[in-house]
Amino acid sequence: MENRIRLPAFAKINLCLHVLGRFPDGYHELRTIFQAISLRDTLELSRTRGTGIQLETDDPALPAGPENLVYRAIETMGRELGFRGGIHARLEKRIPVARGLGGGSSDAAAALIGMVRLTKKKLPLARLIEIAAGLGADVPFFLFGGRALGVNRGDEIYPLADTPKRSIVVVSPRGIGVSTKEAYQWVSAELTNRAKAPNIFEFCALCWSGRGGVSNDFEGPVFHHHPRLGEIRDALLERGAAEAALAGSGSAVFGVFRNPAQARRAARAFPEDSVFAVETLSRENYGRAMGWRVTG
Repeated sequence: MENRIRLPAFAKINLCLHVLGRFPDGYHELRTIFQAISLRDTLELSRTRGTGIQLETDDPALPAGPENLVYRAIETMGRELGFRGGIHARLEKRIPVARGLGGGSSDAAAALIGMVRLTKKKLPLARLIEIAAGLGADVPFFLFGGRALGVNRGDEIYPLADTPKRSIVVVSPRGIGVSTKEAYQWVSAELTNRAKAPNIFEFCALCWSGRGGVSNDFEGPVFHHHPRLGEIRDALLERGAAEAALAGSGSAVFGVFRNPAQARRAARAFPEDSVFAVETLSRENYGRAMGWRVTG
């Protein structure tokens, strides 16, 4: 068994995100297309003498105990794999928190993958996905990366063919965070007035097909509460973005550009915010970076 492993935890954007309704348990039914991007956190896992989990992070605002998804992922996988040793985890954060980029979910998936790699134990993929879904709706996507359709709560994942690499500018606005809970409260108020969503085939065809581009049902209510986010989207379009939209439930906004040079020029237009000029990641490159090949 390895004694130490270091893994990237990549962010995501939602190319299309439709909220279809609410289940009886209070969760919302989604239809979305995830896309992994190269913006990333880094997670290091080390075996230690004794037992228990020690988690440290360079973001003092994050909890270091069971409230943290990384801690819970390690704890859950330790039980599942019958691992009784100690684990020290160090999380280096670069993905902004509460911006709709999936950082917490990606960190959790990296912890799951890291525990499998660290212990060299085998676990059926279906069980790993089940564990991931129990941690959070976005976590299963981060076992695969690339581009994927998410349905149900977003936790039922169907890998899609990768598109050519694209340059992405992500703007994380200073001083504006949107919690998932409040974003869903806002969008729920609009569900009864919404036209019927396209079926699965129409939905997949619309996303990056050249006939409608990116779309996100959260934009209306989130932009209403935070008008500057709409201004950021418009500014990205004015600076040459082929498409621009809210990332997930917000508050980050992304733009899709023709090439890295154009993306870097556009990124300079937001000096007061955190801005990242990154690129999309194919499923193959995602798996290679994770040292991980998904098999059934």
